Amino acid sequence: MTVLDGARERWVHSGGVELCVAELGDPRQPTVVLVHGYPDSKEVWSEVAARLAGAFHVVLYDVRGHGRSTAPSPLRGGFTLEKLTDDFLAVADAVSPGRPVHLVGHDWGSVQSWEFVTVKRTEGRVASFTSMSGPSLDHFGHWINKRLRRPTPRRVGQLLGQGAKSWYVYLLHTPVLPELAWRGPLGKRWPGILERVEKVPGGDYPTASLPSDAAHGAWLYRDNVRPRLRRPREDAYAHVPVQLITPLGDAFLSERLYDGLELWAPQLTRRALSARHWVPRTRPDRLADWITEFVTATEDGRSGTGAKGKYADRFGGQLVLVTGAGNGIGRATAFAFAEAGARVVAVDRDAEAAARTAELSRLIGAPAAWAETVDVSDEQAMEKLAARVAAEYGVVDVLVNNAGIGLSGSFFDTTPEDWKKVLDVNLWGVIHGCRLFGRQMAGRGQGGHIVNTASAAAFQPSRALPAYGTSKAAVLMLSECLRAELAGQGIGVTAICPGLVNTNITATAHFAGVDAEEERRRQRRTARLYGARNYPPEKVADAVLEAVVHNRAVVPVTPEARGAHLMSRFAPGVLRRLARVKPPL
Repeated sequence: MTVLDGARERWVHSGGVELCVAELGDPRQPTVVLVHGYPDSKEVWSEVAARLAGAFHVVLYDVRGHGRSTAPSPLRGGFTLEKLTDDFLAVADAVSPGRPVHLVGHDWGSVQSWEFVTVKRTEGRVASFTSMSGPSLDHFGHWINKRLRRPTPRRVGQLLGQGAKSWYVYLLHTPVLPELAWRGPLGKRWPGILERVEKVPGGDYPTASLPSDAAHGAWLYRDNVRPRLRRPREDAYAHVPVQLITPLGDAFLSERLYDGLELWAPQLTRRALSARHWVPRTRPDRLADWITEFVTATEDGRSGTGAKGKYADRFGGQLVLVTGAGNGIGRATAFAFAEAGARVVAVDRDAEAAARTAELSRLIGAPAAWAETVDVSDEQAMEKLAARVAAEYGVVDVLVNNAGIGLSGSFFDTTPEDWKKVLDVNLWGVIHGCRLFGRQMAGRGQGGHIVNTASAAAFQPSRALPAYGTSKAAVLMLSECLRAELAGQGIGVTAICPGLVNTNITATAHFAGVDAEEERRRQRRTARLYGARNYPPEKVADAVLEAVVHNRAVVPVTPEARGAHLMSRFAPGVLRRLARVKPPL
């Protein structure tokens, strides 16, 4: 049994071939047509189709020469974009004669769908287009020509980089050999390659028709790539809203291919996904959510998805978990991700504060936000949280271990209980988060990012902060070690090191070795000092997003943090002498 076994099937005639078409869902709902790539059949979409069928009329068809559709005769010249457009129109007329359809394409399904949404004869038949892992050959041709005409070092590097990624295209243009390989050893080993390299789960995909699908599909490249790259169309403008989903770990296509795409697709929404090439199989939940959101917005007469933040293309729809999100840096970070369109899990030991952060995150732009209450130092509670988040919301894409507490006082005034408390929250809380959520990221095999909040105190010794500084230095070293270990799995790790930031950590910090009245006095004085410095937590949040986007290792945020970090590397003796100065508290 496959997910498509319950689908309604029909055959559509087009230009001498019979196309196998499958339908799911209510035909009265908006029609979403899923177009597969190479060397796939329509079953590559089965997981996504099942998730969309509750809201839409979902249509999948085997491209000519693939799956259960018949192949043209002769094969040469039978797979041109013009003939593929004929096929699409025949399917659209059969399944949705009175309404335009929403197109979704992956790989070569996206390549041909770009043709469908840029030629005159399809105007009025398409309502929207979601593209992933497949550029327009016309846009690609202009991209190449622009870099050849003005070959700056950066542009030459981009050309060489994409040229290396396109190695398989050259091989598919060779006569006979691709067919022999696919019908022989490569066809047999392909499922194992996908499972091992792309982390594609087994099941109903790929189907038994793979060897012949791949052999026939080589003509997609031979009939179209060279002619279009040599003479790209000048009028290849999309006449519908376009949603571009870019897998950041795609081994075959560079992100730079889509630079300047707004010129060709004026109504463009960009998405980025920490994943490899075969996202219809590895990230069906995320794709289904984005497709649903985009199609619904188009049907309602809205263009785009509503996320307006600077990094809406990078974090839109991603799942971000922030600990210590009830206030300060944690809340500001949750808001920054929400503004970028991410789904947010706000975690704090204060249930009311976490709920408020989640509520405001939804108002700011998060498509969904949830509050979770937990003490990050509690190992069993964190294990339950990780299991609940994975089961209810999915695997986290970005984890921000931000929860922390302040502790000031001399070494001999700091009790074992003080040491335990600060290390349990500031260090063990980070360890629990990295271990539990990081393991889920690694198991998914699609990358991700971990941000650990350290401090300028991690590299700036102080006689007043022995326990706090030790905890943050440990977080910094943990982050560096974890970054080295997870780099090969596409998971970035960043240590964020703020300095004096205007948050309420000073009002709740514990001062060892003094009575309650003196502690309150020092808390008020420290709060005034931090308030006078007035460095807002929103700037730290911006640094967090920048760090994830650029995969930075250590990010000192405030000027004093950057200065201390620089001195720790080039003038550590100066820092040691400064550490002897008694703070005026």
